Amino acid sequence: MNTDRHGLLFEKETRRIIKCGMEVLNELGHGLLEKPYENALVVEFQLSGIPCEQQPRFEVTYKGTPVGDYVPDLIVFDEIVVDTKVVDHIGDHEVGQMINYLKITKLRVGLILNFKCAKLEWKRVVL
Repeated sequence: MNTDRHGLLFEKETRRIIKCGMEVLNELGHGLLEKPYENALVVEFQLSGIPCEQQPRFEVTYKGTPVGDYVPDLIVFDEIVVDTKVVDHIGDHEVGQMINYLKITKLRVGLILNFKCAKLEWKRVVL
């Protein structure tokens, strides 16, 4: 398991992702829709040597029966679900969504990045 000296799961990787989010927001500014931020993050991750996969598909099942797909924005370092948002603030709804995303992907760490304001808002969610 990848933990730092404090025992936080993927803390170093999370910090690198947040740094990239700050760089994207500084470069693009706030006020765009979510997709340009997602695409810019992919570019910034590539420039920073961070592995990521954009829009992978995960099957959603109900009692063993496939009922649809979940397509996360990004899977970073093969371990962290990153969800880009442009909302007034990250609230219980966004955290609840991320918990479901983590269950579907079978990953343990999620990061919500909110590009709505001039200062990046982020929330780390651990399942």
